[in-house]
Amino acid sequence: MTGPFNACEYLLDRRIEAGEGDRLAITGPSGPVTYAQLLDRVQRTAAVLRDLGLQPEQRLLMFMADSPDFVSAYLAAMRIGAIPVPVSTMLHANGLAELLRDSRARLLAATPEFTAVVDEAKVAAPELRGVLSAGGTAPTHDLDVLVAAATPDASVYPTSADSPAFWLYTSGTTGTAKAAMHRHGSVRVVCETYGAQVLGIGPDDRCLSAAKAFFAYGLGNSVLFPLSVGAATVLEPSPAKPELMAERVREYGATLFFAGPTFFANMLRADLPSDAIKGVRLAASAGEALPAALYRSWTGQFGVDIIDGIGMTEMLHIFLSNAPGAVRPGTTGVAVPGYDLKLVDEETGREVTSAGTPGTLFVRGASTATGYWARYDASRLVFQGEWLRTGDTYVRDADGYYECLGRTGDMIKASGIWVSPMEVEARLLAHPAVAQAVVVAAPDADSLEKPVAYV
Repeated sequence: MTGPFNACEYLLDRRIEAGEGDRLAITGPSGPVTYAQLLDRVQRTAAVLRDLGLQPEQRLLMFMADSPDFVSAYLAAMRIGAIPVPVSTMLHANGLAELLRDSRARLLAATPEFTAVVDEAKVAAPELRGVLSAGGTAPTHDLDVLVAAATPDASVYPTSADSPAFWLYTSGTTGTAKAAMHRHGSVRVVCETYGAQVLGIGPDDRCLSAAKAFFAYGLGNSVLFPLSVGAATVLEPSPAKPELMAERVREYGATLFFAGPTFFANMLRADLPSDAIKGVRLAASAGEALPAALYRSWTGQFGVDIIDGIGMTEMLHIFLSNAPGAVRPGTTGVAVPGYDLKLVDEETGREVTSAGTPGTLFVRGASTATGYWARYDASRLVFQGEWLRTGDTYVRDADGYYECLGRTGDMIKASGIWVSPMEVEARLLAHPAVAQAVVVAAPDADSLEKPVAYV
């Protein structure tokens, strides 16, 4: 047994104990919230969840836009030992109902813009006992009213670092939706590895993420990292668009900006002025490999460096990344401190030790999920002892920098040579006349597999 540890206390109560209650915790279109105000809101929400009968380790599904209510519900559930489960707000009613049934959620928290989807989904979730809607029309429980009337509950359920904390659904490595189960201790791990040692995040930073907080990537960017150091998060409830994100940077003084390569490319195509994100000291990219040509175009246009990395829902956040001042365009960087990596030849099962030889990437680190909820076969495939199989093919150079070649199953064997579609696409994208390129396998006249490019 490990000692007492609760992720909510780690992220929030420590700030109050350090005398930082007046510091800004959340800003954005929903208005400013200090750390003291956030703690009060979380304690009131915790009291509401307890009064509604949510028990330790029962699930609270969160169908919520990025907002103070999202942060409060997420932290309050962990505070009482329950399990918050943020899910994609892009789901239709049948998809939401499927996750409600799969998670056996007792309560569903939603923000009002999703009332129609929730009303349709809840009738197909027999184990659901209530819906909390922040100011929605005719909700089962009006979250705003209940929280305002609640007496703050300062108690914290006696969890440990190894206690179940939250779930995040992913279809990543094996195709179908499944919940990666994370511990309370995983929050501290990602904050003190990637957050502290790669981003170098400090209390004066303001974080703005194009990726929403229901993604593992967005959850770290918008909640875990800023709260862990007393920084502020800029929460944008609307879908991210280039012009809107640039406006939020200027309006709220963002210093760290997070997105994916596709969004960075969209920002370039939006013809934003070169000073559109003035004040941002660093941009971070994840979700897919960042092509070298896109990196150079972005940095040339905006003068802000991008550190590309890879993370997985199963690992909670980024474990392989470039670092500020040490970027090698076209690579995913080196292992984040605290994580171990290896490449494996899946045909032989042996570790690849020579530079320049591709293999499937495996990662080991203390933020690894404990497994998938009710998915035995998928868990056995991905979680292999201390190691997690990413399903991505990488190659490592002599300096320890890793380059992504694509999903392991996407590699094309042409003329006896393994060809990476992603590598060919990157070469095509380097040409100034090419905006998009996709490489796939197709049979030639002799029925032999060859790479074909759509440009």
